Amino acid sequence: MIAWPKTNDAIGSANRGNPCESGLCTLCQSDCKGRCETWLASLRGREILYPRDFGEVTAGASNVTAVGVGYHSLRINGYAYGARGVSGNGNPEECLFPNVNVETSFGVTVPTRCRLPIMTGALGSTFVAAKYWDSFAVGAALCGFPIVIGENVVGVDPNSAFQNGRLTSSPELDRRIAIYQRYFDGYGAIIVQMNVEDTRNGVAEYVIEKYGDGVVLELKWGQGAKNIGGEIQVTSLEYARFLADRGYILDPNPYDPVVEQAWREGAIKSFARHSRLGAPHLQTEAAVREDFMNTAARLRRLGFKRLSLKTGSYGMEALAMALRYAAEAELDLLTIDGSGGGTGMSPWNMMEHWGIPSLPLHAKAYEYATLLHARGFRVPDLAFGGGLAREDHIFKALALGAPFVKLVCMGRAPMIPGFLGSNIEGVLRPERRAAVNGHWDTLPASVKCYGERPEEIFIGWEEVARKVGHEEMKHIPMGAVALWCYVDKLKAGLQQFMAGARKFRLADLSRTDLLSANRETAEVTGIPYLTDWQDDVAKTILTR
Repeated sequence: MIAWPKTNDAIGSANRGNPCESGLCTLCQSDCKGRCETWLASLRGREILYPRDFGEVTAGASNVTAVGVGYHSLRINGYAYGARGVSGNGNPEECLFPNVNVETSFGVTVPTRCRLPIMTGALGSTFVAAKYWDSFAVGAALCGFPIVIGENVVGVDPNSAFQNGRLTSSPELDRRIAIYQRYFDGYGAIIVQMNVEDTRNGVAEYVIEKYGDGVVLELKWGQGAKNIGGEIQVTSLEYARFLADRGYILDPNPYDPVVEQAWREGAIKSFARHSRLGAPHLQTEAAVREDFMNTAARLRRLGFKRLSLKTGSYGMEALAMALRYAAEAELDLLTIDGSGGGTGMSPWNMMEHWGIPSLPLHAKAYEYATLLHARGFRVPDLAFGGGLAREDHIFKALALGAPFVKLVCMGRAPMIPGFLGSNIEGVLRPERRAAVNGHWDTLPASVKCYGERPEEIFIGWEEVARKVGHEEMKHIPMGAVALWCYVDKLKAGLQQFMAGARKFRLADLSRTDLLSANRETAEVTGIPYLTDWQDDVAKTILTR
């Protein structure tokens, strides 16, 4: 296994725990006092693109070799002349990195515009999502990218009401949608995910009746972190029994007298709530296709104009099925989530050992999409996800899957600003500490080094204030401001990479903008090895 460095002296970042390829710790704690790269960017935005202590230092790359196959083993190409996606025949005054247009859109008949090509992973019934939703949703709305309300939000809400087995009221789902919609300005989207239990509960019917076609509905086949249904952990026997009565699987069984006694004695301290596996009654590929097409048609009849599908890191058959069915049903988006990402809760060794890692899965997705396109299908717009957190990841995923990939799905990384901003808000506004789930009593040195007022701490504070008005800032969670800062770093970094590749629109990105850093990666992805690309062109120049 590759050992990722815990520190980056150039930008001053350090991981508290064991880092993974994304640059995040494998275990990301909401009370963390820093200073991984994403944590720092949540305060200082694009400032973290550059080495620290300018004028007093020089800096050099620590490692330009790549071992193994992963997004780390792709390198970004650059060119010495030309420019695409600009007017004026490459006027040097126009070919500036801030002029790179990183807006994107997805959809078949109803385009969904996004200010930059990212979306969140599904934030569902895990309590982390509920606690920090205000920061996540307000930040996503202000930045203009989609956010996904994940599975089981309705089912775990004690205040959800049902009549004849159908959902009639869902305060938590309504709260999440309303928070996003308050600051939604036409860019981004609220996506509601639906699994087996959500389908049984009538979530689709509830959403379309209450919100119309303003919401994107997402069907869920799986995710990269695990190959079973979603899970949460609860510490109350009564709540565990409530969830069991709602139809969920509880492990251990809270109604078992032996389990109850062990809980009361303090031996058992928690219960794991599981969802069901999808489609266990379907035994052939043909049956799965028929069921999927019928489901999509039913949702269209209900009134949904935008439909999405999320699939996990299954094998090649399931990947081909997802692509083909999504194309046939004219879905607006297909998210392909590879192993190597993260989750709020998953069996640890399952997360470590199951499924297809992101890069080979995404490379095959491109290959299969190309086959579909050659046969005359409209390939669904794609989102790639699984352990992606930085601007170089965004560039690589978009280029690897061009022209089909429109978005990069990020799960854990955009949550870090919510944690950090909430902790800071809990200190600076003590009366809000409980409401925002702040963990700190005082600002740590890692924050105080930037200041003790939000205007000093958050590099993007004034930009957010300009967007919403200074008076409105008292209603903006500091976690949302932190997310703005993090996204500012992603945007600027992506613009810089694209300018170096002489591509000034996302639509101009292509696989020729990538190189493989080792032969194994070239074989897996079809991206040429570093010195193979244009070697024939180079020799023509030298020998003409």
